[in-house]
Amino acid sequence: MTTPEATEERDSAVPTADPAAPPGPPPAPSPGPAAPDDGPGEGPASAREDKEPAGSSIAFTLTLVVLVGLALFGRKIFAGLFTDDGVRTWATMFVGVTVQAMPFLVLGVLLSAALTAFVPASFFAKALPKHPALAVPVASMSGVVLPGCECASVPVSAALMNRGVTPAAAIAFLLSAPAINPVVLASTAVAFPGQPKVVVARAVTSLAVSMMLGWLWLLTGKGSSWLKMPKNRHAEGTGKLEVFRSSMLHDFLHAGGFLVVGAAAAATLNVVVPRQWLDHVAGNLLVSVVVLGLLAVLLAICSEADAFVAASLTQFSLTARLAFMVVGPIVDVKLIALQTGTFGPKFAARFAPATFVVAILSSLLVGWWLL
Repeated sequence: MTTPEATEERDSAVPTADPAAPPGPPPAPSPGPAAPDDGPGEGPASAREDKEPAGSSIAFTLTLVVLVGLALFGRKIFAGLFTDDGVRTWATMFVGVTVQAMPFLVLGVLLSAALTAFVPASFFAKALPKHPALAVPVASMSGVVLPGCECASVPVSAALMNRGVTPAAAIAFLLSAPAINPVVLASTAVAFPGQPKVVVARAVTSLAVSMMLGWLWLLTGKGSSWLKMPKNRHAEGTGKLEVFRSSMLHDFLHAGGFLVVGAAAAATLNVVVPRQWLDHVAGNLLVSVVVLGLLAVLLAICSEADAFVAASLTQFSLTARLAFMVVGPIVDVKLIALQTGTFGPKFAARFAPATFVVAILSSLLVGWWLL
């Protein structure tokens, strides 16, 4: 039995609606105390982030050990396991190309990582002319003094676009930096001793291609919807040393692997393919230029090392080998993949064929003029 006092207490506990208040939804319940935020390294995503650098470091160490081992002991190992003259020739050429190219590859990766980490992208925006047509040649020529391999040039050019640099100038830098920087020109001079005209021809052709593609963008691509503005590869607030470390790790793993593949492919081409086939292809200038251009696209050798592979293709003319060195740093399978992921598939589908055609035609013209 309920007493009158209990009834009054129950009624007073239930809030009564104010008849003068406007109708509406009931007030939201007050939130309870927030759960404490997990510190870094406690959640699943943080755990993955902790595991990924460790895995990358292991892969980096193993790749470095394999490359150094091949460079130092590869010839003895192959010579002890095989006695066939063809295999010995293959091993000698493979190790020779790798040993010659490795110092330039390491130097290029270090300089490229330093450029990415310590040179702010705003520097380029301030240094370039405001007029897009004038910014293109300045951006192209800046590749002479700002080294960077093709793997690093894509994120660097993306950062330039994010900081307000016109896409035409960023594209020109994207093409020139891995092709005419001091490391690449020095490696070309070492690969072609006593032939300075090859170094000049490579610099002139690559510079011309980067300018033409930048101006072509101003004519056809300005304001288009098929360029996806890229995002920064590194998170905001990442320390410069960490950016340097991750950039160096990424570029060396990619470039070192492609160098080994390229050296093996060049050795195989010289040993396995019958000499008369190569002579037949090399005898036709236009066919040889196109074939070596396509070979550069497929091999995807780092620009710091491709001159040594080109120098080993002695069956081909200097013009054809020039096309190999001009095409490789600006359009190959890994660059197409990088550009697709950074700028979008619509951009890559237009940019890669246009770059290849301009590079082949420019190589033919400059080769006829200088070589």
